[in-house]
Amino acid sequence: MQLDFWEQRLPFEYPFTISNGRTKTHQHSLMVRLSLGNWEGYGEAPAIVYYNVSVEAMMEQLEKNRKVIEKFALIDPERFWHFLHHLFPNDPFLVCALDMAGWDLFGKMKKEPLHKMWGTEWNESVPVPICDYTLGIDPIEKMVEKMNAHPWPIYKVKVGTDYDIEMITALRKHTDKPLRVDANAGWTTEEALVKIPALANLGVELVEQPLAKDNWEGMEILKAQSVLPLFADESCVFEKDVATCAAVFHGINIKLTKCSGLTPALRMIKAAKGLGMKVMMGSMNESVIGSAAIAQFLPQLDFVDMDGPLLMTELNGVGLDYSFNNNNGSIAPLLRDGLGVQYRPPFVK
Repeated sequence: MQLDFWEQRLPFEYPFTISNGRTKTHQHSLMVRLSLGNWEGYGEAPAIVYYNVSVEAMMEQLEKNRKVIEKFALIDPERFWHFLHHLFPNDPFLVCALDMAGWDLFGKMKKEPLHKMWGTEWNESVPVPICDYTLGIDPIEKMVEKMNAHPWPIYKVKVGTDYDIEMITALRKHTDKPLRVDANAGWTTEEALVKIPALANLGVELVEQPLAKDNWEGMEILKAQSVLPLFADESCVFEKDVATCAAVFHGINIKLTKCSGLTPALRMIKAAKGLGMKVMMGSMNESVIGSAAIAQFLPQLDFVDMDGPLLMTELNGVGLDYSFNNNNGSIAPLLRDGLGVQYRPPFVK
């Protein structure tokens, strides 16, 4: 194989803010390409400051290990992941980018889309979850403005402020669509016990990561009293976390980059469903490439948050349709081989 990699910066339409005041105006990502003959596979890993993940550090590791990666014989993507997992044991984001590219390349070599290789059907007759549109934290009037500018069937709202209830109350006046909230571990147990019933009365359908990732005692109290489904995000990063989360959450939100790729995500879905949990797959604001990888899991998911390309003003690929049959949020079946999309250098959409 031949390995190529480069950095990518794609601008957001609006500055994107989550709890604790973390804001970004661009998504800075590592892009990788694995080539073999006429086939090419692409992968992506976003840089996330609060996880101490930088593009520069990942590129340094790739250059250092280029020769050993290029010598690997790609005859099984799962074997490739195990090889990468041992090569970069402390860098799940980097492993994810290469694992994604490996699956894309392998799917193209086998002339099949990934969801079909995984034994799942996806066509016009197979219902898959609708993608939400995320509203980052802003002053209430700005959040209302963003929502009105982007009519959508489901909104995911970032919370974790001292005006969460006022925010959702204001948004509810402008839409009757389902709302989901993501606290990004921004509440205390006491806050959550007050806010969740109020949010339920405002038509919120689920809550992501209400408490700190290791506040298991608080989550036990919360699950016993919550009138809304609670989904683990920061608390459920790797495969080993699924069983722990089953006791105190109703579902999990899998992030490909955090769990180290498509390969472990397949196992996490199976484990979660075996424990009676609902499964969401979320994004770290990936571009078209990373979002297409998420889309390949759609037939296996209950909920999906893969709206990175919707939030950006530039794209880096074609073939990912968020308005199938003119229904916003409905993803058209990706029937091309591999990830199902074609890479293009960033262009204004």
